[in-house]
Amino acid sequence: MSKRILLVEDDPINVKFIQTVLVKKGGYEVFVSEEVDEILRLAREADLAAIIMDVSLSRSSYDGQKVDGIFITQLLKKDENTRHIPVLLATAHAMFGDREKYLELTGAEGYIAKPIHNPATLIEAVQAVIGS
Repeated sequence: MSKRILLVEDDPINVKFIQTVLVKKGGYEVFVSEEVDEILRLAREADLAAIIMDVSLSRSSYDGQKVDGIFITQLLKKDENTRHIPVLLATAHAMFGDREKYLELTGAEGYIAKPIHNPATLIEAVQAVIGS
């Protein structure tokens, strides 16, 4: 089973925290990107166990258009080569009903609210979508 995770996140503080937790506590190898072409390439080629996807990305674009994590997850789930990779949505915009709405919109397997303060919560959320 792969121990590689792709983290799609635009906040450097969140990247550092999530990456550190996944590497030190989870034993994962972590790729970080917010470039859509690179995300799609890694999803196809890197044998990923899961993708953690920030819902609201500030700098990502695709075909010249600004896109968010919802759009990127939909792209991944439409592609038969990447749809099998579990996606854990991560968002600070956690309002009542958002979890269900985002999961339905994207086909993602999981959802975690940010900020994430507890390393165990993050590891448990990742393991839940991976199924280990």
